[in-house]
Amino acid sequence: MATRLRTIDLPSGASIPVLCQGTAHAGRDEARWDDEVAALQLGLDLGATSIDTSEAYGAGKAEELVGDAIAGRREEVFLVSHVQPSHFGQRTMAVACEQSLRRLGTDFIDLYLLHSRGFELLDETLEALADLVRLEKIGAWGVSHFGLHDLIELVQVGEGVHVQVDQLPYSLARRGIESGLLAWCRSRGIPVMACSPLEQGRLLGHDDLRSVADRNRATPAQVALAWVLGHEGVVAVSASSSLEHVRENVGAVDLRLTEEDLSDLDDLFAPPATAQLEPR
Repeated sequence: MATRLRTIDLPSGASIPVLCQGTAHAGRDEARWDDEVAALQLGLDLGATSIDTSEAYGAGKAEELVGDAIAGRREEVFLVSHVQPSHFGQRTMAVACEQSLRRLGTDFIDLYLLHSRGFELLDETLEALADLVRLEKIGAWGVSHFGLHDLIELVQVGEGVHVQVDQLPYSLARRGIESGLLAWCRSRGIPVMACSPLEQGRLLGHDDLRSVADRNRATPAQVALAWVLGHEGVVAVSASSSLEHVRENVGAVDLRLTEEDLSDLDDLFAPPATAQLEPR
């Protein structure tokens, strides 16, 4: 039985842990398959019961790996997957979703994300999503890599559009969403799912970041994750293929950075000059 992490509410009323397990690079090396399955399962045990995957990751291999990891435990998991823009049409999305369900070994995806804006007319894409909700293939839907103008257009297309999340890069090194998008989402109760919160490990060699970590008896990865998780309305999507790193990531959830820490991190990783701290 999994423990519980603190959660964040979606507009639908569903709650998900603030730390989501990512799989962007999972399933690509058969020799590591069992280790990656074990890492996901440990994450579930430790309360990271949301898993993010995509039909695009490893040409579907990541979804197959997730399917192995959640076999017999589907009821514990809030499952997120992405559909590519080439499948945004009404017929193509239905086929793509069925293929994802088969690879995942389930009959239901909790949250289905449009992976970037795409070129289909938004109303046609929304009809395809509505069909999947009606058929109970997905519980709800959100978006990934939508900018602020894309989000505004999305909610203006039709009355009753209920986007659940926007997933996009957010980290100490990439703070651009603070210039407007984060405040806009927060004012509407739409969580941001921050992918690449560690910048694929590139942040972790920063000497000054290590100084903040040492002050907190933590690791640089935990400080970087705790900084993301300290923002209202933000979920961190972090991948790990080792048991040690899973424990490290989960340990970041309870790390509370001080005002001194936050000031030092702002000095090291400056926010956008036009950052809007309060929603308009």
